Amino acid sequence: MRVPEPVAEVRRAVRQAVPGGADGPFAVIVACSGGADSLALAAAAVHVAPGPVLGVVVDHGLQGGSDEHAARTAALLRDLGAARADVVAVEVGTSGGPEAAARAARYAALRSISQQHGDAPVLLGHTLDDQAETVLLGLGRGSGARSLAGMAAWDPPWCRPLLGVRRATTRAACAAAGLAVWDDPHNADPRYTRVRLRHEVLPLLEDVLAGGVAPALARTAAQLADDDATLTALADGRRHELVDDDGALDAVALAVDPPAIRRRVLRGWLHAAGVAELSDAHLRAVDALVAAWRGQGAPPLPGGLEVVRARGRLRVAAAGAGTAPHAPPPIC
Repeated sequence: MRVPEPVAEVRRAVRQAVPGGADGPFAVIVACSGGADSLALAAAAVHVAPGPVLGVVVDHGLQGGSDEHAARTAALLRDLGAARADVVAVEVGTSGGPEAAARAARYAALRSISQQHGDAPVLLGHTLDDQAETVLLGLGRGSGARSLAGMAAWDPPWCRPLLGVRRATTRAACAAAGLAVWDDPHNADPRYTRVRLRHEVLPLLEDVLAGGVAPALARTAAQLADDDATLTALADGRRHELVDDDGALDAVALAVDPPAIRRRVLRGWLHAAGVAELSDAHLRAVDALVAAWRGQGAPPLPGGLEVVRARGRLRVAAAGAGTAPHAPPPIC
């Protein structure tokens, strides 16, 4: 029997993204909400994955009856051929707003499950359309190349096989396979920025620019991802050259590097020093200690930390506890 083309396209995408391991079959985890994207992904995975498929349905508890829906989705995954399918209930906080808080809780639960299964890859159902929305969000927020590069196809443990597949294709694949799709009401709620991008902004752009906008945005993300990967690799090598054994960074030597390398060095160094939730404003303030050093004070950072410059080197310290910066000689 001929496999319907939408089903075949999704299977090809999964097969290319999750090749067989050199040491034999390995398990993959599929995060499934019951929506068309993740359901089509799960159905494809049980056909082409190199080993057993473990389905995970995250219950955020944000809607009435969410536990019952999660249980039905898990049962459907088992019917599709998943070796097992579990429901994981999470507690959603408030930090960053409801979308960000739900995502953080979901990803934390999925990462924990991946670790329990030997760092098994976690397959996520993000599509080309999701990638286009992500690029638009980054563009509207004035983000740099790292954000405009969108979501990575492989960012361990996250694997996104469908970044080249349209949302319409996953829905068609589910229809062809006779799978009942659950439409999350949150995906139609205009209170969420991404929902308005999906239903208002992108359709308008498609109309004004005569189509092809979502694929063009996805291509832009892929091109920027390649550029960012190259610059990041160069910056990582440079960072290893400039960081002392005690973690101090040579600011004088770093000052000669191009801004794209310099700021990536600083970002990697700050992350390694435990600075989380680093914004562009934070990064530029630290960069000024390198590229525009005039004896200025230590810029504050998240987590009660700050960066101080002394004797040509940068250090991360608790706010108010760092070495007082010294004005450099004129040549610096």
